Amino acid sequence: MTTTAVVSNDVLRAVRIGLRMSQDDLARAIRRAGDEAGDPNDASKRLVQRWESGISKTPRPVYARALERVTGLSVEALGFSLAVPKARVREDGAGGHDMEPGPEGVASALPASSPRPTAQQAGEPQYNGVWLSRYEFYSSSRDETFVGAHYVVLIQHGNRLTGRSLPGGSANPDSQLALDLTLDRNVVTGSWTEQTATDGYYQGARYHGALQMLAEPTGRRLAGKWVGFGKDFDVNTGPWELVKKETSTSKATLERYSRPPE
Repeated sequence: MTTTAVVSNDVLRAVRIGLRMSQDDLARAIRRAGDEAGDPNDASKRLVQRWESGISKTPRPVYARALERVTGLSVEALGFSLAVPKARVREDGAGGHDMEPGPEGVASALPASSPRPTAQQAGEPQYNGVWLSRYEFYSSSRDETFVGAHYVVLIQHGNRLTGRSLPGGSANPDSQLALDLTLDRNVVTGSWTEQTATDGYYQGARYHGALQMLAEPTGRRLAGKWVGFGKDFDVNTGPWELVKKETSTSKATLERYSRPPE
């Protein structure tokens, strides 16, 4: 029988002391950061003690996000030996996307043997908010690759994600994007529809297709591929990425992002 040695997280302790915070202060700051971001948590002094002692090596995503906001450092830089938060979506060199392995080769947000959670289980990533959507497409008539960018609001209900572009939130203000997606662990699958601007190059044409992406465990980035038909009804594909900008969906936030992406 083998046992795993408990190694204290001196990095986190040093960062906390450098911020002139007690363990109780840090717990309060984590709760406050979560509340301000609309991502509440129940951090306690006892939890901070467990992190620093090394008893708890893996903060749940809701705590990881708040820790990053409080300290300005990634959870990796805070001394946690994490598999999940280290995972990142990357291009695989063969036209697709993979999850980069974390420590011990862990490559997915949840081990294959884990029981399936509900999409909004406490502590799991939440996808409500404003996202920057960017996809690439090749125009055969112009022999050039272009980027379509929109600010979209995503609303999560269970394992369903519904996205709509914000008015004026596109490089071409009259372009409207709709996303209807399903979340299964760290895999996002669904459909997209874009109504192009009537005064734009595509003269109001409506395009639609399928989309599959991988979600990074922090819930801040989705990356994958789209597939759809072209003007000659040939099937095209290209990369698509969504990056979270705001958790809030308040009227003031939506108005702030009702502008062309920079």
